[in-house]
Amino acid sequence: MASVFKLFHEFGWAGLVVEAILFSLLNIFLLIGFIVLRRWYRGRYFRRLNQRTFALRSAWDDILTGRMPAANWRLQRFDCNIVESILLDSIETAPETELPVLLACLRNSGLLDMRIHEARISHGWKRRTALIALGRTRAPEAIPALAEALDAPTEETRIAAVRGLGRTGLPQAAVRLLDRLVAGDLRVPEHALKNALASCCQNRPSLLVKYVNQSTGRTRELLSRVLGELATPELGEDLIILASDPLPEVRASAARSLGRAHPSIALPTLAVLATDAQWFVRLRAVVALGGIDHPARIRPLLRALCDLNRYVRQRAAWALARIEPELNDILAQVVDTQDNYALQAFVSELERSGTIEKVVHALEGDAGQNSAHDALLQALTLGRKKVEVASRATAAAAGAH
Repeated sequence: MASVFKLFHEFGWAGLVVEAILFSLLNIFLLIGFIVLRRWYRGRYFRRLNQRTFALRSAWDDILTGRMPAANWRLQRFDCNIVESILLDSIETAPETELPVLLACLRNSGLLDMRIHEARISHGWKRRTALIALGRTRAPEAIPALAEALDAPTEETRIAAVRGLGRTGLPQAAVRLLDRLVAGDLRVPEHALKNALASCCQNRPSLLVKYVNQSTGRTRELLSRVLGELATPELGEDLIILASDPLPEVRASAARSLGRAHPSIALPTLAVLATDAQWFVRLRAVVALGGIDHPARIRPLLRALCDLNRYVRQRAAWALARIEPELNDILAQVVDTQDNYALQAFVSELERSGTIEKVVHALEGDAGQNSAHDALLQALTLGRKKVEVASRATAAAAGAH
């Protein structure tokens, strides 16, 4: 080989070119060999995975009930990973009636203890993987190990711990998060914390009320936003208290929550919030009023239709335009406000909702009876003409193409 390279050097630059070509060909063949070897190895791995998965699935009932001893598969890493993956997938989708059997298998086989041990002594990605797996188990025993990881030095590990606690869906996990949050000891992004709390408090939103009352500042705003997504009608009185909070974000979240409360409790409070000094609080209140099926919502929505903020006007118009059995009376009241912006917003919503034709036909017989009907009919007719012109323009453009 040395003599061959010596011969190349005797040819000068031409020899160096030939030598470079040979090296390039060698690298290409090595790369092709690596790709072929990798494909062969992966094909072999997946064939083995399919065979073992099928064999373990065939004996799945025996594995769950313990008729097949865990020693038959627990000490074999390949089979152990397959069984754990199947168990975790089943736990995530299992109803409450089937969950005890799956958790018993997880405990009796030692898989749960193995993951808890990994979550406490491992580092880096291995620890984060163990934390997420622990959360998927939905087991109360996993909560202490997950809570310990909230003090990890790296943010990625702390986020994995929060996500693991959230995936358990247990109120006990929410208590661990809330205690640290209120004490100011939790250093994780708000979006990860919000998702975890929403998952854990889904069945017990009343748990959040206690901590909202204990918190201040951004923590209070964060908890109120979570509560706004989960609130139930039973929290009506607590939500009324939050509706008078000095923080605008808390009042807005209370308005969102009150949309699911009983109308006798929600309507008076929402009517007050619809006149709040902050526009987004008024907007949330108007949205909540639109979702309550009660005749008393019309008056505050009419007031909101004359709001200075156009987003509030648009949302109020959206809600009013869909109270179809009482549209004629609502139309007359809109005209009586003598607010051109309110009338314009309402007519626009009638156009978008497709009810403008019915309203025009209903009022054509009453035209000329008073100035309000005349003005209303004129505005609606103009809106109908705009719709017809836009439809013809769209049809013409389609025909040109």
